[in-house]
Amino acid sequence: MGSHVARQFSEVDKLRTELLNNVDVITEFQRVEEEVSHREILTRIESVILEVVTSLSKDEAPVLALPSRSSWANISFDSAVGLQMCPGSSVSAVRSDCPSSATKFAQIVKLFLVIYKLVQSNSFATKRDIYYNNAQLFGSQKAVDGLVDDISCMLKVSRRSLHVLATSKGFISGDLCYMEEDGTRIDCRSTSAAVSVSSNIRGIKNIVSSAKFVLIVEKDATFQRLLDDDFCTKMSPCIIITGKGVPDVNSRLMVRKLWDALHVPVFALVDADPHGIEIMCIYKYGSVAMAFEAHSLTVPSVMWLGLLPSDLQRLRVPKDALIPLTRRDESKLCSLLGRPYVTGKPQWQKEMELMQQSKVKAEIQSLAAIAPDFLTSIYLPNKLRYGGWV
Repeated sequence: MGSHVARQFSEVDKLRTELLNNVDVITEFQRVEEEVSHREILTRIESVILEVVTSLSKDEAPVLALPSRSSWANISFDSAVGLQMCPGSSVSAVRSDCPSSATKFAQIVKLFLVIYKLVQSNSFATKRDIYYNNAQLFGSQKAVDGLVDDISCMLKVSRRSLHVLATSKGFISGDLCYMEEDGTRIDCRSTSAAVSVSSNIRGIKNIVSSAKFVLIVEKDATFQRLLDDDFCTKMSPCIIITGKGVPDVNSRLMVRKLWDALHVPVFALVDADPHGIEIMCIYKYGSVAMAFEAHSLTVPSVMWLGLLPSDLQRLRVPKDALIPLTRRDESKLCSLLGRPYVTGKPQWQKEMELMQQSKVKAEIQSLAAIAPDFLTSIYLPNKLRYGGWV
């Protein structure tokens, strides 16, 4: 049994050795900043409100300056960190005397009040709580979500430091046990059911795992298929996690937490389409909107395990399982090929150019056209055994 496991994971172990040789460099660049003290956060909020009060005392309309989180112009790229916000990034003015932004101004001030009370009392609230307690003012949950991130960026602190939590949408399963901040012990080793990703990742402690690797699975349907086929037992010891499509912050924080704690290879299993590639890039290099928190959200060591465009030809996936690229797909692919993190990865470029030339895409489920259990019995075990990642 021992020699079988050794052979099965020999390439994975080699990759881990390579990663560990670079881990000091990665840690140096990706050092997670110390949490800002409660007093410092309160002082930063007081400073913003003082400016508002000062403007009012001079009979001037108060203005808030929010960093622009949606512009590539404010982003720099570092291969050891990912996408990060440049110092001195451009800002957008939220005026209290302008009809188009007066409501937004009031929403931000209200959020500052809520956050101040939470930090001061050392209590937590979910974004959902905040919305329902002030539904008329905020109008939608989406407004609260975006403004909390704006304030986090403005104050240069993590969202958790603001004592605002979000309900997680991701799931995790495999060789992993840990303790929540409140002392609850979580065991992810059940073979039939997954565990919801914690809503308080920073509070996780006492992580215990013998996992050889972590597998990020793009879609919930594929994740459930891996559970049904007992993948975590077949490829034991390992951990699988899904953010169910575009990952929420908690799923990304969890992947980063596992990397920091275990330093084992992290692989991505996504559809062979531009959308799947972009989702993998979010885990690996981050997103423009959350670039201000890149140091705690990205894992640049993530490897692309599949589904590779070259796999479609190599495995002769039946043509009726392939889908023609849409104009939107082609546009997204061109955009990806021009991004700084792709231009430095020739193997990724080659795969994407192959997709461009073939003009087809495929979902992970397309492998079922070869054999119903092809994904879990042949494709993934062989990929992991023979180093089929890029």
